[in-house]
Amino acid sequence: MRAMSESREKRAAEIQNAIRQILYRDWDAIGVSGAAPEDEYDSYVGGVYRILASSRSEEALIQFLSGAVEDLVGSQESAPEALRLVARKLLALDVRL
Repeated sequence: MRAMSESREKRAAEIQNAIRQILYRDWDAIGVSGAAPEDEYDSYVGGVYRILASSRSEEALIQFLSGAVEDLVGSQESAPEALRLVARKLLALDVRL
């Protein structure tokens, strides 16, 4: 039982890191990739994961990321097509525990 729990925890950490990397390198809502810690966007990992684990909707991801950009910079700065590319990268992740 403990091994299974540790395995799930390890898998959850891998999923979190994969989402973190895409948000940091590809989305980079405030342009800090390479200059700030890689956990800069960790507060958005849970929301992205919930979408990936449930609806897996490209549009829901785009709306979530767009809303996050607005929260971070106070305006809608990301082009929808740029967000679509990030959403597709996120959708390519296997988020099964």
